[in-house]
Amino acid sequence: MLADFNTLSETSRVWIYQSNRSFSETELIEIHKKTEAFITQWTAHGADLKSGFEIKYKRFICIALDQTLNSATGCSIDASVHFMQELEKAYDVNLLDRINVSYKQGEYIAYKPLADFKKMAKNRAVSPNTVVFNNLVTNIAEYRTHWEVPAKESWHSRFLK
Repeated sequence: MLADFNTLSETSRVWIYQSNRSFSETELIEIHKKTEAFITQWTAHGADLKSGFEIKYKRFICIALDQTLNSATGCSIDASVHFMQELEKAYDVNLLDRINVSYKQGEYIAYKPLADFKKMAKNRAVSPNTVVFNNLVTNIAEYRTHWEVPAKESWHSRFLK
């Protein structure tokens, strides 16, 4: 059951899939349509899942599930991962690698392997105030307050010493 992402409960579960590159305008339109179609039919053992999505910065696909109606199951989570794998193949992108780091360089979103980010931190090419994307947030409330934060306020801070 497709719902407006911005109307879902603050406790709604969130999954963030970051792309290793920005999507083109044409790709964004296609991905939006495909994601809308997926969420419209997304179920857990035949029960509708009240969920929504948004695509941020032409790079992050954020899916939220309001678990007050029905909760995700292993099968429904597998279905969402399979859907992301289909997008990866269709657009030649990486959406499932959670080891990589995205951060802001001005208005630009940079994407680096974790090893490269660690080296950059060691060399002070990124600072405690560098805005990073904490894709480990678990619900909409955290997403709104702790997803896009200075590195010093995220798990990334461990590399800034």
